[in-house]
Amino acid sequence: MTLALGRVPVQPDAPTARRWAQQELTDPVYHRGRSLLERIVDWIAQQLSGLHTAGLPAPAAVLVVVAVLAVIAAVAFWVAGPVRRNHRSPRTRGVLAHDDRRSAARMRADADAAAARGDWSTAVVERFRAIVRSLEERAVLDELPGRTAHEAAGEAGGRLPTVSAELSRAAQLFDDVAYGDAHPSAGDDAALRDVDRRVAAARRESRPSLAGATR
Repeated sequence: MTLALGRVPVQPDAPTARRWAQQELTDPVYHRGRSLLERIVDWIAQQLSGLHTAGLPAPAAVLVVVAVLAVIAAVAFWVAGPVRRNHRSPRTRGVLAHDDRRSAARMRADADAAAARGDWSTAVVERFRAIVRSLEERAVLDELPGRTAHEAAGEAGGRLPTVSAELSRAAQLFDDVAYGDAHPSAGDDAALRDVDRRVAAARRESRPSLAGATR
């Protein structure tokens, strides 16, 4: 909120101060942290209500109001900005989108194209997606859009125990790259290529039937 000093009341009273704070909070960026900001505004309004009775000179009163509004803006940015966006719910970290109908072969091709241009982040993400899609195509996993990387690795690892550890490491790499700040290398992409080959070669563990177990 930008204040033109020529239009600011020289002695802002309590109602004026509260109105300024409320007007500042109409910006949508404040809404996401409403509970915290309400408490802050209540405290600020109490402080502003004493400006007139404290007998501060007009220039000093204006500077106090501007400083307080700057504090509100800073706190709101912290609450609703990048810090909060970095803490996304794990349930939103799906591997395959609902509208992604590509085959595993298509995803591998997209990963190869990304690797060819040195885009290792895209290559790693698409490579892991290809692994999950291939498991769905083989009916090792049910088709389930929105499944997280660790959910996919856990379910598939239970059915393909020989590659369970590799799948878990691959899932962690996917999360670190897709939803974190990791910067993968050509070596990471090569490692996922190897996981893809191992998963393709792994055979689903056969479990003895109940009838056979009771004989």
